[in-house]
Amino acid sequence: MKIEDSIHINLEHEEIILPFGKFYFFKNFAVSELKEGVHFDWNKVKILADIMVNHYGAINNLTYISNRVNSYSIEPQSWLKFDKKYQLIKRTGIIAYDNKGGISVVLERLFSKGNIKKFRSLKKAIEWALLQD
Repeated sequence: MKIEDSIHINLEHEEIILPFGKFYFFKNFAVSELKEGVHFDWNKVKILADIMVNHYGAINNLTYISNRVNSYSIEPQSWLKFDKKYQLIKRTGIIAYDNKGGISVVLERLFSKGNIKKFRSLKKAIEWALLQD
């Protein structure tokens, strides 16, 4: 389920539309919805990270939720670079709607310093993010 189709669209947020996806910046968490077929590489991660730092500041308490409503690829090394440069995200949730997405979460855990939690629904991921405040 996309954010725009959920009740969570009613929470106060800022919507950021980039050529490679939509991003929703809530008070203490952010949700990404990348476009179908995108390759999320360092150049795209850096664009998003700079916007996030501008919005949230250089805090280390942000929860990031990747809402995998579309199929796309990720350059895992980008997140290692991100972690070194920004120290912005404290925890990550990934919503995988199928088994293929679940397998990619396992692989991404190998390339991330932070804790990645897997979810099967947007509702559960946002409930978790709200508890992190």
